Amino acid sequence: MNCIHCHGQMKRSNAPFHVDREGYHLMFDTVPAWVCNQCGEAYFEEREVTAIQSAIKGLDQQARQLVADT
Repeated sequence: MNCIHCHGQMKRSNAPFHVDREGYHLMFDTVPAWVCNQCGEAYFEEREVTAIQSAIKGLDQQARQLVADT
């Protein structure tokens, strides 16, 4: 598989993921991904994306609850 940005070779590895949301920041240090050997771009497969989305959904609910309680 080749990187869509630089056309470098992709290899299975780990990559960090982070997102800034309203009220919190989420960071995973090592998520399984395809990582470009040339530019370092990471691509996550459906399984990892689904897990990340599930974590964000749960944190969004908790963040709303914390704000509502104050």
